[in-house]
Amino acid sequence: MRVTALTGLLCLEGLAFQVAHADGLPNLYGIGGIGHSRASIDDPRIISGLKASGFGVNGINNSQGDTAYNLFLGYRFNHYFALEGGYFNLGEFGYNANTNPAGTLSGNAKFSGLALDAVGLWPITPRMTLLGFIGGQYTRTQDSFSSTGSVHTIPTANNNGGGYNFGLGAQYKINDWVSLRADAKRYRVNDAVGNHGDVDVYSVSLVFPFGRESQPAPPEPKPVVMTPEPVASTPAPTPIMAAPVVMAPAPKPTRVTFLADSFFGFDQSKLMPEGKEQLDQFAQKLKGAQYSDISVTGYSDRIGAHHYNMLLSKRRAEAVKKYLVDVDGIDAAKITAMGKDGEDPVTKPDQCVGNKITRQLIACLQPDRRVVVEVTGLQNP
Repeated sequence: MRVTALTGLLCLEGLAFQVAHADGLPNLYGIGGIGHSRASIDDPRIISGLKASGFGVNGINNSQGDTAYNLFLGYRFNHYFALEGGYFNLGEFGYNANTNPAGTLSGNAKFSGLALDAVGLWPITPRMTLLGFIGGQYTRTQDSFSSTGSVHTIPTANNNGGGYNFGLGAQYKINDWVSLRADAKRYRVNDAVGNHGDVDVYSVSLVFPFGRESQPAPPEPKPVVMTPEPVASTPAPTPIMAAPVVMAPAPKPTRVTFLADSFFGFDQSKLMPEGKEQLDQFAQKLKGAQYSDISVTGYSDRIGAHHYNMLLSKRRAEAVKKYLVDVDGIDAAKITAMGKDGEDPVTKPDQCVGNKITRQLIACLQPDRRVVVEVTGLQNP
């Protein structure tokens, strides 16, 4: 029996996964789906086998649809590579052939097993990532047969064996708690009587995080009470000559630079406790002060691709902004966040030589990996 299944998998909503930092690509995550399988039965081979046994075939009815589902877990090692593995069930497919001399031959095949896939990741925006899959699987095939009249057959046959799969997909981050994935995979499977076939699975799945830290709600804004000014009993005298207006120079922007390595792990954008403590101290100094706006700029070093470095720097700046807003209660409308790739390096051109990524080069370029917070119009009380 050759099987080609077209499966539209709807999503299970009862799983929990980790969406990594800010791009919807989890470190530890899971995928679940359920939907409908669509199969194509290899009727010519069935007819050929019956004719070789001396039977004519009056007609074949196929059962080409069934329920399919899968449950996977995955781990993302970096922004370009992950492993995913778990259980899949492609459903049951079958046929019923009417023979001459009078009789029938029926067959059914069930496919299920375990798969382990290598996943290539290509982030094209902070929310959208393209996916490529290639992997292997261990498939259990259960065949059952029945016959009537002059046809005789074995009742059951099972097969356990390896196979492979490959596919493409895309994932979109809806928010920090869930991402939406769509993918198409082809599973190469064997039945229990020596036939080979493909199972094509088209999936739509939800992705959730494991172990995401909850952030406290921002503090409630304090009400502002306006007190009317008292009305003067007598009008003030009109001056004969107005005094000259002297404009005080605008205060210079206040800039604070934080080393990214004290805020984030290498190639990560999740704030560490040490970074949170430094931001709390920074926010404490702003309490009671007047300022117009705050800009947060994340800088990467020159290692790596420009597109990836821009995404990582932006995620780090967004993480700092989110913490200042959610935890320290700073008005989100006053904070902007942006990322830059290796611009304005702190290190000198001849200080860190080479482009090959080594521990020495990473350590040398540490000053370039930083987050700069600039407060404009700061006036202390």
